[in-house]
Amino acid sequence: MTEIAKEKLIVALDVDRADRARQLVDALRDSAGMFKVGMQLFTAAGPDLVRHIISGGNRVFLDLKYHDIPNTVALAAIEAARLGVSIFNIHAAGGGEMMKQAAEAVAEIALQENLIRPKVIAVTLLTSVDRVTLEQIGIDEAAPPVVRRLALLAEAAGLDGVVASAQEIKIIHETVTKPEFLIVTPGMRSAQAAADDQRRTMSVTEAIRAGADYVVVGRPILNAPDPAEAAREFVHEIAQALAMAHPDPEFTEQTRAQSVH
Repeated sequence: MTEIAKEKLIVALDVDRADRARQLVDALRDSAGMFKVGMQLFTAAGPDLVRHIISGGNRVFLDLKYHDIPNTVALAAIEAARLGVSIFNIHAAGGGEMMKQAAEAVAEIALQENLIRPKVIAVTLLTSVDRVTLEQIGIDEAAPPVVRRLALLAEAAGLDGVVASAQEIKIIHETVTKPEFLIVTPGMRSAQAAADDQRRTMSVTEAIRAGADYVVVGRPILNAPDPAEAAREFVHEIAQALAMAHPDPEFTEQTRAQSVH
């Protein structure tokens, strides 16, 4: 169960220097299943750092949230696939055609160039977004129905899953019918920690028990006196949550078969 729990932990490398990111990867490679490279680090260090992390046998979630005209996003998606990342994301708000073209472009280039096809997932609503934020951009709805609609749009476009708040996991499971549709939950914390600037969030335990496939943890690990120990504590918390949520012994083999490579 511990190995399965480790694979579900994505550590967010939210730092501003390549050398710091490499240090964290070296320290955490045995305690995390994947590393997230987001806008700050990618802007500072570029694709070469992503290649370096992957060349060391590590998996990368490229968190750049592509959102542009369909052709532009499709071309960026091709380059993400060529980088060798395991997962990358685009904004569901870009619409069905944008998501569809990205998914098709990735599948085509993976076949043409004999690449491992990365999972393409859609950001529904950022976890910092609340009802006030939605009203500011002209959406007179609460977050749950918006997330439901965007998740359905992502499924229809052929994407592999979504990024969503843990608070909407149940809604997504009730709405989407595609088998193995991934749910990645960001802004995670332990059951004892504060929520920082994440407004629609839950603890790792709550997210895993609700059915999250991956949890993304940043500051609680990066800012810890011993990041590796903090990561191991999160893995332990995930393992306990899995044991409570899935007492069936067949779960181990099912989860291993569904993992992202």
